[in-house]
Amino acid sequence: MPLNEPADSTLPGLGRTLVMAGKLEQKAAEEIFRKAQSKRNSFIAEMTGSGAVSAADLAHTLSLAFAVPLIDLDAINHELLPKGLLDNKICNDFRLVVLGKRQNRLIVATADPSDQQAAERIKFSTRQSVDWVVAEYDKLLKMVAANSVTATESIDNLVGDDFEFDDLVSEPSSDSASVSTAEVDDAPVVKFLHKMLIDAFTMRASDLHFEPYEHNYRVRFRIDGELREIASPPIAIKDKLASRIKVISKMDISEKRVPQDGKMKLKIGPERVIDFRVSTLPTLFGEKIVIRILDPGTAKMGIDALGYDPVEKERLMQAIHRPYGMILVTGPTGSGKTVSLYTCLNILNKPGVNIATAEDPSEINLPGVNQVNVNEKAGLTFAAALKAFLRQDPDIIMVGEIRDIETADIAIKAAQTGHLVLSTLHTNDAPSTLTRMRNMGIAPFNIASSVLLITAQRLARRLCPICKKTIDIPEKALLEAGYKPSDLDGSWKPYHPVGCNACNNGYKGRVGLYQVMPVTEEIQRIILRDGSALEIGEQAKREGVKTLREAGLEKVKMGLTSLEEVLAVSNE
Repeated sequence: MPLNEPADSTLPGLGRTLVMAGKLEQKAAEEIFRKAQSKRNSFIAEMTGSGAVSAADLAHTLSLAFAVPLIDLDAINHELLPKGLLDNKICNDFRLVVLGKRQNRLIVATADPSDQQAAERIKFSTRQSVDWVVAEYDKLLKMVAANSVTATESIDNLVGDDFEFDDLVSEPSSDSASVSTAEVDDAPVVKFLHKMLIDAFTMRASDLHFEPYEHNYRVRFRIDGELREIASPPIAIKDKLASRIKVISKMDISEKRVPQDGKMKLKIGPERVIDFRVSTLPTLFGEKIVIRILDPGTAKMGIDALGYDPVEKERLMQAIHRPYGMILVTGPTGSGKTVSLYTCLNILNKPGVNIATAEDPSEINLPGVNQVNVNEKAGLTFAAALKAFLRQDPDIIMVGEIRDIETADIAIKAAQTGHLVLSTLHTNDAPSTLTRMRNMGIAPFNIASSVLLITAQRLARRLCPICKKTIDIPEKALLEAGYKPSDLDGSWKPYHPVGCNACNNGYKGRVGLYQVMPVTEEIQRIILRDGSALEIGEQAKREGVKTLREAGLEKVKMGLTSLEEVLAVSNE
């Protein structure tokens, strides 16, 4: 019943039913009714609040009296209930929960199936009839309250009241679709997005994942290579949030059927701006959005911060200071190839050097470097960009990725004609990179005469220096992992993750594992006679090149990471 009942001396139908069922005396029912009127309260609220009849007893009695099904609302997840079938105001006024719809009839949970006023309001509002289901009054109140929390209030609960944020920076796009201001400037959605971006930056995340599902929406951050669920905002915000992100990233807001890529910036302080690369993907229940954080500061950390051993560092430094040739960085997505390339470019970036890069898209802005975004729709492919670079008098060229024979052919010709070329390939290790190029159709002579050095890399989680502890691992397990008997001399002990307030399950940050392989004369001979990756790998080992597993085992000896982490990221 609504809170404001009309002043009437006549006992309501609910009261008469309870008197007839023997649950209340006539005088007690009339007294409860008078008190409810004076307090402007509902009869049920006054009755259950005073303890005259319990909510459970009332529900069972009314279920029998009116031959209406009884339901336990504790067994129902309110988030899975249908939305929008009945106005929220009617549900709040009459304490109702819509459970479903069958043809032209609504199935509605109530504590008072005798309430004709509620039935008439529903019929007038929806043009549909009502099938009542009885629920306990106290449980009904909780579910009505839960259902009445709006998406805005849910976001406010997630964000908090004391949050301040800077404006996202975006350049206006001439081809942006026109959209309603309300859709993209909804204040709680804007506030939530800003908080997620700043939280991700503060927590040193590399990516943010906004993922819609059928009945829920979740936000996950990738921290130290591992995805962690951070928030579960209401699913009602998914379209507004996607629209907000797409407008700022200069995407087509009206296009929801195909993947899109974009870019945006966020002011962290008066002099610091962080770049974000944005990717959308249509899924069954909406657009999944992944935002990658591109901190320009990572390219300026210096070569020492990346985790190269002294020998590996010296090999790399010698190669990048050669006047011409090709240097390749290989590894899977997310292994830090871009940071390695930009660290090298930052070292080479001098006033007397002309550097040009072609990427898809450009991830880190480096002043002094001419950066080009590949646009295949417009015909600006990697190969087209490379051809243009060669007419721009370059000293150093960086190609984001060698994907096809045309790009590889132009890059090799550039390396052979007095330019230093840096690029990436997706291969498992350094030796297999050379055979991969051969399989792409590049002549062995061109590979042998142009490639100077290949670096394969992985990122392993770094142990937290505060909580890591030594662990006894059986000698047999260490030998199986790849250690030699001479390594197990008792001068070191492996560590394992513990976990504390300062880290993420025992890990904090990541450390690089590198296989740095110069292309020596012996390896060139193997390439020229079309040798296999196995032969190249054996020769590299004879020349002192560590495998990725060996590089990882060395990091375990140094106490930087755990054995299980190395076994997880390397393969032998």
